[in-house]
Amino acid sequence: MIELDGVPELIDPVMVAAFEGWNDAGDAASAAVAHLDREWKGEVFAALDAEDYYDFQVNRPTVWLDGGVRKITWPTTRLSVVRIADANGKGKPRDLVLVRGIEPSMRWRSFCNEILGFAHELGVEMLVVLGALLGDTPHTRPVPVSGVTSDPDLARTMDLEETRYEGPTGIVGILQEACTHAGVPAVSLWAAVPHYVSQPPNPKATLALLNRLEDLLDLRIPLGELSEDARAWQLGVDQLAAEDSEVAEYVQSLEEARDTADLPEASGEAIAREFERYLRRRDPQAGPGLATEGGVADGRDGSYLRDTASGRTRPPKPAPKEPKDAKEPKDPREAKSPNGEPGSPAEATGPGITGPDAGGPDASEPGSGKPDAKGTPEGGRGDDRADDRVDGRADDSED
Repeated sequence: MIELDGVPELIDPVMVAAFEGWNDAGDAASAAVAHLDREWKGEVFAALDAEDYYDFQVNRPTVWLDGGVRKITWPTTRLSVVRIADANGKGKPRDLVLVRGIEPSMRWRSFCNEILGFAHELGVEMLVVLGALLGDTPHTRPVPVSGVTSDPDLARTMDLEETRYEGPTGIVGILQEACTHAGVPAVSLWAAVPHYVSQPPNPKATLALLNRLEDLLDLRIPLGELSEDARAWQLGVDQLAAEDSEVAEYVQSLEEARDTADLPEASGEAIAREFERYLRRRDPQAGPGLATEGGVADGRDGSYLRDTASGRTRPPKPAPKEPKDAKEPKDPREAKSPNGEPGSPAEATGPGITGPDAGGPDASEPGSGKPDAKGTPEGGRGDDRADDRVDGRADDSED
């Protein structure tokens, strides 16, 4: 039995989780949960025992000084709770349980059971896991975000895709499957990060995940400086791409492939849904800093609205055409299955833009079949490094 001293009774709680590592390309998912924790001043109430789940030669502890006293922060997974006083702009409060940590090195089933034990004790109604993958998607277009679930009823009621993935997976896939067996509704949201600029941070992908989370849970999330960071990130990548003609040509080929694939989605119903979402986020009661970036937010229905991060508009093309002399996105590890097959985790690419033929798994939103995103939601992150830092506030001990 898990003892939760000091945790009040929660209101309609939803658990939101993200894990650094294989399923966190560009650190987009873990940065999204960190943003929620920071903006809503989350209070840590529990931390998993690092000895049980982590190889300290892979995820090393860090030493730091506190008033001249040396202390150690161990890599682990921490849980915090935030109360949103006005969750949907109508005065209704709601609680979120935030789970943020590093993908464990061992004992994944025990790890998931411990997370589900906390969910049971807290009365969690649903678990949402955030992830990010590498894909053949241009940085100049809205970030594609896919929502998937193993529950057919949940897929119908929440406009999600029912997962059909087969292949290697990360802790995100294991946790979602554990939720299915435990009878806990579970959803995973995946942002596609351009594989040629996979190194963290990627505030545009983080923003897209938060916008999709808003829609899923009917929340109003304060964005702070994230929108401005996303614009600055895209401007920086634009400048780097302009300095290399081969990269610029490759990005153009991805843009044309993306626009061609998005043509069927430019229906009146899709545009109406995006306009309703835009109006909802501009609600004056939401306060400053809550409006989002229109087309930057999601990429599902907003392909023909203005992308404020780039300042461009994307009208429908009269007919798809093949890019002249454009190189096809390729990767020797690229998967061929229409349902998505994973590549292996990519090596670190270093700063700047990697070329069109750079290594790393090409991944896609599940079941999309779009030419701009191939692979799987279970694909690896950009650099697959182990980050020793999770959160410096808890679980410290003297050396």
